Amino acid sequence: MAFRRLRIRKRAPRPSRIQSMLVANRGEIALRIIRAGWELGIHSVLAASEADIDSLPARVADQVVSLGGGGAGETYLSLERIIEAAKESEVQAIHPGYGFLSENPTFSRRCEEEDLIFIGPSADAMEKLGDKVWAKKKAEELKIPIIPGSKDVVKDAREAFQIAKRVGYPVLIKAAAGGGGRGMRVVQHPRDLKNAFLSAQQEATLAFGDDACFLEKYLAKPRHVEIQMMADTRGQVRHLFERECSIQRRHQKLLEEAPCLKVSHLLRRSMIQASIGLVRAAKYYGVCTMEFLVDRNRAYFIECNTRVQVEHPVTEQITGIDIVRAGIRIAGREKIPFSQHQVKRQGHAIECRINAEDPRRGFAPTPGRVEELILPAGPGIRVDTHLCPGYTVPDLYDSLVAKVIAFGRTRKEAINRMERALREMVIRGFPTTLPFHRRLLAHQTFRRGKSWTRFVEQQGSRLTEPDDLESERGLMAAALLLADEEDHPPVGKPIPEDQGASWALGGTPEQQDAPWN
Repeated sequence: MAFRRLRIRKRAPRPSRIQSMLVANRGEIALRIIRAGWELGIHSVLAASEADIDSLPARVADQVVSLGGGGAGETYLSLERIIEAAKESEVQAIHPGYGFLSENPTFSRRCEEEDLIFIGPSADAMEKLGDKVWAKKKAEELKIPIIPGSKDVVKDAREAFQIAKRVGYPVLIKAAAGGGGRGMRVVQHPRDLKNAFLSAQQEATLAFGDDACFLEKYLAKPRHVEIQMMADTRGQVRHLFERECSIQRRHQKLLEEAPCLKVSHLLRRSMIQASIGLVRAAKYYGVCTMEFLVDRNRAYFIECNTRVQVEHPVTEQITGIDIVRAGIRIAGREKIPFSQHQVKRQGHAIECRINAEDPRRGFAPTPGRVEELILPAGPGIRVDTHLCPGYTVPDLYDSLVAKVIAFGRTRKEAINRMERALREMVIRGFPTTLPFHRRLLAHQTFRRGKSWTRFVEQQGSRLTEPDDLESERGLMAAALLLADEEDHPPVGKPIPEDQGASWALGGTPEQQDAPWN
């Protein structure tokens, strides 16, 4: 296969075991990994499809290698193309980001065979914790509560009927080999079970190459809470507290926050201890997330994601720990240099996932060209995005186009800052979920912290139909920002290199301990 070299920038690397890596992903996570690589002095090569060849990550990467045209199956999911791109660019390591090949143990094992460092867990650990059935069995052995359901992969619809009758309806069918809401079906009545089971198997095959599914009792109004974990190759395990991810549609997250308001100290401690036990049982190293459903002050383990999560920024904001950078250094066999006691949290963080989707049409994808882009800024605001004016969002991949993260001393301050940020933000050229998020933040049930996993579905058009006043405010904010930029162009000066930055902590110790202004 012929590859096209597009750009090479020479950089002076700092000492690190990993000196070069291939970023085998796209969008905002590809840009996030490239930036982390720059901070570590790593030469970052981006593997990009033809649809992404003019994206922002491709424009800023040290080097770009084309994967050719086609959809995900022919590019980012093609194990052979990714491996060949890594050999062609002579890198030491491959970072898979999230999605695509990030949770594929065959890919991890192949990297090892090709003498490439896979920035993630070992294939053996991934096969264990990434398999929902193995993880649930191990959780039972460790006496960690799990939701009632099948003990193993369900062979066929007939067996699914028997299990559903035992645990009671409604039930949830889930793909065993992956996450992200793919291969999941909620079944309310026995008459719908067979078709739902076959549909889940088909989707699981397309998404993960494995049709294995299992079945469990469906909880009516649970909260989705997860624990961020990291472990190194020497057996050290650290937790970075919890996040809440209850705002979802079709089992895919739309808004996340940290910490969770409705988790008691005892419940938090039980989830953390369960997560540590599972990480140690699988001899896992790298970063991962343990996910739980919390119902009536009881936490049920549901699965482990053996990769960095889309929502990792909210944990970074409250702990000051750079999770992406930490994952790279762990893959380079470096030791976690801080103790659990040193991991502190402060304040509250919220992340809104801005997708190229139309909430008024059931969140249908809306790819298109970015005609105008205004990103919010100001105190407590962070934006992770790969958008730039003129870029065309392709219809071949995931619809996520930006993540807006707001941080405040309290949840109320974080919400207020997020409202201000979304009021400033303008993406023109195609519909997005911005209006949905504005309405969600104003909803009193959300503001009181009383949402659950089906909250968006049950609210319906009250969250998906913006009113005229919201649209008018957005246009007015955009006009004011443009006028201000024309009258007062930004002037900046170089920031001196931070000589005191620690291994994975954001900023100097003095910055981390600085009092609130």
